[in-house]
Amino acid sequence: MASALIQPSSAGFTPWPDDIVARYVDEGYWEGRPLAEYFAAVASGRPDETALVDGDIRLTYRELMARAEGLAGRLRSLGLRVDDRVVVQLPNCWELVVVLLACFRSGLLPVLALPAHRAHEIVGIGRRVEARALVVAADTRGFDHQEMARRVVSEAPTIEYVLVAGDEIEDGNHDLRALSAAAGDPGSELPDSRAIALFLLSGGTTGQPKLIARTHDDFAYYLRLCRESGRFGPDTVNLAVLPMSHNFQLGGVLATLLAGGRVVCGSFTAAAAAFAAIERERVTITAAVPTIVTRWLEHREAGSRADLGSLRVLMVGGAPLAEPVAVRVGRTLGCTLQHGYGMAEGLVCATSLDDPEDVRVATQGRPMSPADELAVVDENGDPVPVGTPGSLLTRGPYTLRGYYRAEEDNARAFTADGWYRTGDIVRLRPDGNLVVEGREKDLINRGGEKISAEEVEDFAQRVDGVTMAAAVAMPDPELGERVCVYVVCRPGIAVSLVDVLAVMNRAEVAPFKLPDRVIQVDTLPVTNIGKIDKRALRADIARRLSAGETADSLVGKWSVTAIEESPERKVTRHAVFTFTADGKGVVNTSTGFTGSLTWGQDGDVVRFEFDHDLLRGWGVRGFQQGVLADGLFTSSGQVDVFAAKGNKVQTFQTEMSAVRQAG
Repeated sequence: MASALIQPSSAGFTPWPDDIVARYVDEGYWEGRPLAEYFAAVASGRPDETALVDGDIRLTYRELMARAEGLAGRLRSLGLRVDDRVVVQLPNCWELVVVLLACFRSGLLPVLALPAHRAHEIVGIGRRVEARALVVAADTRGFDHQEMARRVVSEAPTIEYVLVAGDEIEDGNHDLRALSAAAGDPGSELPDSRAIALFLLSGGTTGQPKLIARTHDDFAYYLRLCRESGRFGPDTVNLAVLPMSHNFQLGGVLATLLAGGRVVCGSFTAAAAAFAAIERERVTITAAVPTIVTRWLEHREAGSRADLGSLRVLMVGGAPLAEPVAVRVGRTLGCTLQHGYGMAEGLVCATSLDDPEDVRVATQGRPMSPADELAVVDENGDPVPVGTPGSLLTRGPYTLRGYYRAEEDNARAFTADGWYRTGDIVRLRPDGNLVVEGREKDLINRGGEKISAEEVEDFAQRVDGVTMAAAVAMPDPELGERVCVYVVCRPGIAVSLVDVLAVMNRAEVAPFKLPDRVIQVDTLPVTNIGKIDKRALRADIARRLSAGETADSLVGKWSVTAIEESPERKVTRHAVFTFTADGKGVVNTSTGFTGSLTWGQDGDVVRFEFDHDLLRGWGVRGFQQGVLADGLFTSSGQVDVFAAKGNKVQTFQTEMSAVRQAG
């Protein structure tokens, strides 16, 4: 049996030292209660209040807990046991919250993967944690997760069960919704508060995500801090549009439930849909990354009349929000900006809702806990003066002491006395607020998603003819950074962007990691000690962009056809949009649609992805792909049209044609 191969989770966990544990308990940071106990207590006090909204589904606290308890009992009947690891890859939906609560109740350990992850990442995660189960949606935005699950199960030998949330469940998989039917408490013993409660993922510099084990004690304290920082209460209505599998959004969602408030699941980030949800549910708080904030501000300033009067707080994290953008939040959206900085590894800083505007727009705030320890040091590890940029080290009651089963990573990331090297360059102001200046880690922050340069380079070097590769951040006004790869090739070989994309797509890599540009050079610059000079490459791509240098572009037409039938008549509606796709892969159409399009040499696959607002909260999303041949591209596909509440209304048939033009 596969379970015979599995080690206990404690074998890969780095605990806090006993004397530190005693101090955290004595000072009241750790309360010695498992997470399930907190949620049960809130539900018993507010059984008939709405806890969770997901489209047309509205669950009270009583109903939410009954589904979680039903799932906990049925997972045990299925054969899962305390300490078994369960990889969970779900979008923002009621099923995700139920799975988490069921795992907390039964002692199963959820491992939260991102919806954008693909087989490459999920296989690596499943092997590392020795997972026994995988939970996926049937499909998201046209991607078949059940097909992916078949590959994962074939390559991750300990996975025995696949649970699926959706309408069509393949033979051999288990229906998550049926397993989540309401039932009473399963009666099993609650897990120990010192035990691992869940695993989060870190965007590391070495490719596969590192695993962050969070215990019941430390995560419960983190949720308490989130509740206090955001001033959550029974009147809180929290709209979750960022992936709940991210620590930033997860903390807000679970803290809202612990405060007795209401969570609204959002499967959208488009401004019109988000604004419609805020108006409909009377949302009081939501969280976003800078890219989304910019789009929301532009949508509002363009004339959106949605009623946002209920919105009190907009939390921003994932990357610093530029000050000129930050100052627009209050006057444009009519709410208070709460700027933050943090990591799944633990430490979270945030501005106070009472801070003056200059603090909220220009800093990332102060540590949430008085027990958070910070050290800002130079390259020799010596403290720098206040106000001087340096590398941030931290430790505290909700910051890990080591990655899970990662001895080599831990040797680099932690000091002997337990300080975590964040890899971020920060400046600590005299008033105690932190300003993030940059990073020393080789990571690219693409719209809040952290991408390992080393992982992208590894794939680029698998392209036939590539001898060296270096991935760097390319500045972008919308996402903050995009991925640019410099390659050196054997004589006579030419390599394009799509050559690299083809390798990464074959490996089923998460789409957000795909590079946006490839530049072929004769040699890569090196430092005086022989390392590739990434600083010089970043300066080079910045110079190229400022000089107006672009890659080739595609120009063409995109037609959309809808057929409406009734007993009386049949009507065909047809619209044609012209479009251009620039060297960054950004598509702009004659009607304002935006999306991403990648292309390369003849024979390369071209893929067009889009997610766009229409009027009054309606939106469209989908993708098309085809093949570029003789400089021409043709494709047929479909567009899904969604109402403001996120439900699909109609599918339109589409055709696209384009011609490649030199930049």
